[in-house]
Amino acid sequence: MEKVTSLDELPLRDDLRGLTPYGAPQAPLPVALNVNENTHPVPDAVIGDILDDVALALSDVNRYPDREFTVLREAFAEYLGHGLTADWIWAGNGSNEVLQHILQAFAGPGRTVFGFAPTYSMYPLLAQGTGATWLTGTREDDYRISAGSAAAQVRAADPDVVLLCSPNNPTGTPLGLDVVDAVYEAARGIVIVDEAYHEFAPKEAPSALSLLTGRPRLAVSRTMSKAFAFAGARVGYLAADPAFIDALRLVRLPYHLSALTQAAATAALRNSSTMLRMVDEISEQRDRISATLEALGYIPHPSWSNFVLFGGVDDPRAVWQALYDRGVLIRDIGIPGHLRVTAGTEAETTAFLEALASIGSAS
Repeated sequence: MEKVTSLDELPLRDDLRGLTPYGAPQAPLPVALNVNENTHPVPDAVIGDILDDVALALSDVNRYPDREFTVLREAFAEYLGHGLTADWIWAGNGSNEVLQHILQAFAGPGRTVFGFAPTYSMYPLLAQGTGATWLTGTREDDYRISAGSAAAQVRAADPDVVLLCSPNNPTGTPLGLDVVDAVYEAARGIVIVDEAYHEFAPKEAPSALSLLTGRPRLAVSRTMSKAFAFAGARVGYLAADPAFIDALRLVRLPYHLSALTQAAATAALRNSSTMLRMVDEISEQRDRISATLEALGYIPHPSWSNFVLFGGVDDPRAVWQALYDRGVLIRDIGIPGHLRVTAGTEAETTAFLEALASIGSAS
């Protein structure tokens, strides 16, 4: 059999040629703080409860799962509050699949998707993967966006879909609801607010969920990967007008959420008060990182997430490598003079800060 030796020999779509797959470096280092995971394990008591539900689901795993994942949608609605009911909820295998469903339904060939750079690096890949064109707007020097500037940029670009990351990845920057409202009024198409890190924001910080009523083109997406320490389970979800949810049914694959995924996620949500206890500790470690970075002469950016972007790094690649050599993996996200680190456990945070201090201060 003749062996295909390179991608160039396959009839790949022209617009995908030359692209690089998404992915952060993976390495078996003692301290991995590079992909914004929740590094705390799921509590043992919750694991037992999840296992019970998964075992029950296994007894019927020869049958297709509930394609409407009704019980899970009801659990998400209860968790989110804001008067939401199951018909306002959608879910998928990670928030990336949820976002992909939206772009399949509302973007695609001949349409455009707009976001404010720098932002989550999967957004342009999702846009291009669905055949849409990715457009970028600009932020202020501190990575914030004002309502006036955001609205003006959206009106000028006239996109079919706008993606707002709140708080923003990779910068941790908060996004005011006035910006969301202004963008919605300026946009003729879909507006998505990606709240993957919302649980790490100050408790009094309002969610864009409060804006859903009367805005049928607005969707608010969330994930269980971060605050719920459920990254390996791959569960993302969103809230939007029921008509919006109907549109997503047109593009989802049949039975796209397995019975085991539905069971595990429902059990985790039932234990949300226990699962979320670790959020406060992570936020404490995030603030500890910021304070120590500043003391070492770096420039940490304000963060409402579970990570810290910091500047003042003369040679990011060299610092990244020096930390790697000391057993600590963080992320070079391509912003000149910057690196990003996830807030882990107290021990992991200590290991990172001690390793960074051993390299020498920034000043």
